[in-house]
Amino acid sequence: MSENRRVVVTGMGAVTPVGNSVAESWQNLVNGKNAIAPITLFDTENYKAKLGAQVKGFDPLEYMERSDMLRSDRYTQFAVAAASQAVSESGIEGNVDPERFTVYFGVGIGGMITFQTEHTKLLEKGARRVSPLFVPMMIPNMAAGMIAIRHNCCGAAMPAVTACASGSNAIGEALRAIRHGYADAAITGGSEAAICEMALAGFVNMQALSTSQDPDAASLPFDKRRGGFVIGEGSVALVLEEYEHAKARGAKIYAEVCGYGSTCDAHHITAPHPEATGGANAMKQAMREANYSENDRVYINAHGTGTPMNDVIETLAIKKALGEEKAKDAFISSTKSMTGHMLGAAGAIEAMVCIMALNDGIIPPTINLEECDEKCDLNYVPNKAIKADIDLALSNSLGFGGHNACLAFRKV
Repeated sequence: MSENRRVVVTGMGAVTPVGNSVAESWQNLVNGKNAIAPITLFDTENYKAKLGAQVKGFDPLEYMERSDMLRSDRYTQFAVAAASQAVSESGIEGNVDPERFTVYFGVGIGGMITFQTEHTKLLEKGARRVSPLFVPMMIPNMAAGMIAIRHNCCGAAMPAVTACASGSNAIGEALRAIRHGYADAAITGGSEAAICEMALAGFVNMQALSTSQDPDAASLPFDKRRGGFVIGEGSVALVLEEYEHAKARGAKIYAEVCGYGSTCDAHHITAPHPEATGGANAMKQAMREANYSENDRVYINAHGTGTPMNDVIETLAIKKALGEEKAKDAFISSTKSMTGHMLGAAGAIEAMVCIMALNDGIIPPTINLEECDEKCDLNYVPNKAIKADIDLALSNSLGFGGHNACLAFRKV
């Protein structure tokens, strides 16, 4: 197998709380639009947390037949829609050998809504009423499987399931598959649809969610008032392609995926390592692959969940990776302040943000950042987008289980 082939992004698709396309999502993020609002998918009266970042105005029938809709969980529907947009924009279909076309698609939880629905049937109506499609609708590989079926991807088709790092790990593993010659193109990204009673109860009882009832005081990355994350949902898909393959067919190229780091804290099932070693090392790996130099103007889309511990530890990781002085020069923002935490899809939407920031020379803000935490003392681009030409964009994802992933992007 040939090694170190260049890998570029030739298509993107999005179904997110801030828009049902890449263009709409990006414009709303640049404008600082807050998608957090009271949850309407079920009654939250008996739950301490009542806010979420839901996808709105989405019709799966725009992307699949009714029979497929009825056989798929909401997270799979989001994934198929985002992938369809990305593939259509890229023009890759029919221009790549199906055996060299692969799928790596992340999901943190999988078909949680299906699991809850069928479990309720089991308890209330008995075993015979559980759907025969329960298992294929619920399992976390099904988004990758349905995307592969739809687009005739006969290479590897598999999920990355690394909690909140799932989307980033999927993109990183797709990068490696193309870079090292196992594929010529990949559909990759992440999806999640876990805004349901069972998931909300679990996260609330873990004390991971914000219990604020004010949408503008709920998802507060790097702010002293922060008290947990806000649950979000949606999907973003990218088409990655070997550079010479893309160039030969005249494809539009958004950016180069030029670095990937993946580490584990090996410390705790939910808490990050207090010395931020794993996160810093993932960033260092991605920066090394991207040939980082001190002259690079850097943007970092932070994991930035708005939990008390994460934001302090991630700030430390950034300082360890870049050095104290360079860290202060970097532009950093957490778009979770607008989208909530999309769990397995977070790394994918944040990769899209990095790519668009490179292309448009605009850094999206961290909204509602009013009271800076003294331990979070970097430039988090508070409240308003700024114009800045950057050379290198990094996307951080830090997941339960100690999973750390960092992706690096440059202009071509």
